[in-house]
Amino acid sequence: MQIELAEKYRDTAIAREGQEVISPCVQCGQCTFVCPTFRLLDDEWDGPRGRIYLIQHLLEAKTPSADSLPPAYTLAPLEGNTLAANVQFHLDRCLTCRSCEAACPEGVRFGRLLDIGRELVEQELPRPFKERVWRRALRATLPHRSRFTALLRATQSLRRLLPARQRDRIPTRRVAGHWPTESQARTMVVWEGCVQPALAPEINAAAAQVLNRFGIRLIPAPDGCCGALSQHMSAMDDARSHMRHNIDALWPLFEAGAETLVLTASGCGAHFRDYGHLLRDDPQYSDKAQRISELTRDIAEVVSDEWQQEEGPAPSSRTQGQRIAYQSSCSLQHAQRLNGVVEALLKRAGYKLVRVSYPFMCCGSAGAYSILQRELSESLRKHKLNTIMACRPQGIATSNIGCLTHLAEASPVPVKHWIELLADSFLPAQLS
Repeated sequence: MQIELAEKYRDTAIAREGQEVISPCVQCGQCTFVCPTFRLLDDEWDGPRGRIYLIQHLLEAKTPSADSLPPAYTLAPLEGNTLAANVQFHLDRCLTCRSCEAACPEGVRFGRLLDIGRELVEQELPRPFKERVWRRALRATLPHRSRFTALLRATQSLRRLLPARQRDRIPTRRVAGHWPTESQARTMVVWEGCVQPALAPEINAAAAQVLNRFGIRLIPAPDGCCGALSQHMSAMDDARSHMRHNIDALWPLFEAGAETLVLTASGCGAHFRDYGHLLRDDPQYSDKAQRISELTRDIAEVVSDEWQQEEGPAPSSRTQGQRIAYQSSCSLQHAQRLNGVVEALLKRAGYKLVRVSYPFMCCGSAGAYSILQRELSESLRKHKLNTIMACRPQGIATSNIGCLTHLAEASPVPVKHWIELLADSFLPAQLS
């Protein structure tokens, strides 16, 4: 696609990057039918091609017209609103699942284009007061572990007093498992994040147990948020502040000999892998940001590599042959492109993985999306759970805390992080 930037954007780095990212797109449509919101709403403007057209027109400062669009499009859904309002509305409804990006034969980096479009339209069209307050409240709470934990514990204490529908939205309190503390020859750092320690502390404990099996000591990273939530809400100053804070906190651990930054939340992992690009123009942090990205690895990669030459643990009798549906989070399969890694590990551990239809489809969690776009999020979750439960699994495994809590809210079977299942399959003696 050829784009002629509007005069107001020609000297801005972000618009030039948008022009560069969008240019390989040939509007072939291979992205369209893997887009969850297009499949749900059957509206071209809520699919990747429509959103790309809207961002193109935003960069050119031209209102879409009938003679500038392919025959498949109709202007009716856009009529009555300004260009900026239409861009904001349809980009807000995007999950940032990046399924379209994984399917694109031309390599269009739609995830990055989406961030650019959101940031530019946020400057063009300030949100209504209530929306600004609500979004600011989310950014003031969710990325801050102590604040989020205090709020969660307060709501959990009142859970039994609420109506059933509100009660189901509040996750029950979970207890962390045993965390090995013995010395090992090797050390890795595990990212704790902002919400996972309060929602599911047993995930990183299970990761520590599994890596202990391979002679690796796992130590928690300092408190922090990866910055993804702020970035996806177009609060770029906040996002960069989180990233710089994390680099400062993590750097001494790597200087002291830690090998790797291990991520058990694939959404955070996808964002850490982008640190080098997102801070490339920061003279103080660009080199360190790139190094942090290089040191970032999902727990699935680490376990897979360590288990290559090892004789694996014998599957325990309580887990062998258990029917598990694996829901690969979008951030793992589309953003990090780690398809098949977790599945191979679970099969090797003795689990029977059932075949789930439409594995590329998002569950509807998508960070703050499940809060900001509740109706769409619940519809997507309903479709996802219908396809999963058609396979009659005994449990669901996933790889991201957002997917886990979102699915668990409505699932009739237990939902766990896959690393918990792997820890369960190891013989107790091997976890001591």
